[in-house]
Amino acid sequence: MVIKSIGIVGCGAIGKALVKAVADGKLAVRVAGVTSRSEKSAREFLAAFKNPPPYLSLDELVQASDLIVEAAGGHVVAELATKVFAAGKDLMVISVGALLEYPEVMAESRRTGCHLYVPSGAIAGLDGIKSACVGEISHVTHTTRKPPLGLEGAPYLVERGISLVGLQQEKEVFSGSAREACRGFPANVNVTGAVSLAGIGPDQTRVRILAVPGLTRNCHDIDIEGEFGKLHVHIENVPSENPKTGKLTALSIIRAVQDVVDPVRIGN
Repeated sequence: MVIKSIGIVGCGAIGKALVKAVADGKLAVRVAGVTSRSEKSAREFLAAFKNPPPYLSLDELVQASDLIVEAAGGHVVAELATKVFAAGKDLMVISVGALLEYPEVMAESRRTGCHLYVPSGAIAGLDGIKSACVGEISHVTHTTRKPPLGLEGAPYLVERGISLVGLQQEKEVFSGSAREACRGFPANVNVTGAVSLAGIGPDQTRVRILAVPGLTRNCHDIDIEGEFGKLHVHIENVPSENPKTGKLTALSIIRAVQDVVDPVRIGN
């Protein structure tokens, strides 16, 4: 299918960035519409544009779009995928961690032939990880360092009564598998989901999450070792208006949509 229009589910930092990119001529695609659980604020945002895309219901959005871009959180992914694939449309998932909880989404994409796109988001190096994992891999470790504010409210911390308010020194708040990390920190480590899916899987990929007082960027270190040699990726991502989301995430989504539209593809 030639992608001529996108529908955006969610009007937070990423959804807004997509609408702005199209309005500024950075994306050669039409926004068929936007839907959001915060309808009032979404309509106010759209009204500021000279020729704003329409606000639509989810069902209307799916019918009007060639590609649906999920930017609303992992809780919508499974139901959204069912609607999108049933309509024969393609889906781009930003909340990658949800795919670990709902692997049937990937299975349904393969069964129907509808494309499921998973952007790199706030990290780099997925091309190298994918290539390396064609061969033997001994380990993949993803270490995330974030300001305490960016981690506050994560289910893993809430369930254990862990507060990061007033934290004075670096603190490891999680160590475990990528599957556990995505379940406990669904708004913080979607990048971990992407790393695990590109590599050796969510149960074999090891994750450490650290809260660092005074840190102003979301930092990620990915270490891979295998028969190919060693790969180390380090990223320092400036937070967006949402402290849980880095600016690189929105830029990655814009580029991912551009790659879907453009017949020329660079990189894996």
